[in-house]
Amino acid sequence: MKILLIEDDMELCSSIQDELQKAGYVVDCCNDGETAMIHALNVEYCYDLAVIDRMLPIIDGMTIIKAMRQKDISIPVIIVTGMSELNDRIEGLDYGADDYLVKPFHIAELLARIRALTRRPAEIKQEMHICFSDLSFNQTERILSCGKNSLLLTAKESEVLSAFMNHPQSLIPREQLIYKIWGTDTDIVPGNVDNYISFLRKRLKEIGSICEIKTIYGSGYRLEIKNAG
Repeated sequence: MKILLIEDDMELCSSIQDELQKAGYVVDCCNDGETAMIHALNVEYCYDLAVIDRMLPIIDGMTIIKAMRQKDISIPVIIVTGMSELNDRIEGLDYGADDYLVKPFHIAELLARIRALTRRPAEIKQEMHICFSDLSFNQTERILSCGKNSLLLTAKESEVLSAFMNHPQSLIPREQLIYKIWGTDTDIVPGNVDNYISFLRKRLKEIGSICEIKTIYGSGYRLEIKNAG
C-alpha cells in the first residue's frame, strides 16, 4: 500500500515515515503545500491514502484536500493538526477529509486509523464491477468480460488485473505491483511479475479487447487503449 505523507515538520515527517515503512507501507513525503499539491493531484503516483498536515507553507492542507475532491480523487485522507476545536474538526471533514487526528498523537493510533480507512473500501470494492473502456471485471467472481466474451481468471491474475483496472492509464512501477500483490516480505523475483503480465495480455487478446498492458521500459506498466498513446 502506498501512502502520501504531507508534513512540513521534517523531523516529524521523517519519524512518521520510518514507522509507516516498518509497518510495511510505501511512503512518499512532501514538506510544502506546492510540492504536495503536485503529488496529490497526479493519479499516476497511485496513492492508496494520504496523511495531510493542515497548516503548510505556500498552500495549506485544506486547499489540497478540496482540490483532490474536485478532481474526483477519492482516496482516504487523514488530517493531522494541532487545531483541536470542534469547529476545526467539522471544517476539515466538510472539506473532504475522512478522519481528523490531533497532534500530538501516538503512531499506534495513526496506524489503526489507516487500517480502518483502507479496510472499508477494500471490502466494498470486492463487491463491485470495475470497468474500463470495453472491459468489465467482476472481482468477486473473477470474471473478465468484453462484450459477449468472458473468461475466468486465476486468483493471482485477478489481483494483478485489479491493480491496473483501479488505476487505468496510469503508470504502475513493477516494484509497486510487488508491494500491492505480494507484500513487502515476498521473495518473488521480477520475472514472476512479467509472467503474470504476459498471462493477462493473452487473456485480453482471447476476449478481443481493445485494451492492452503496455510496458514502459525502465518504469513499469500501464493499462491503456491500443494506439491511444
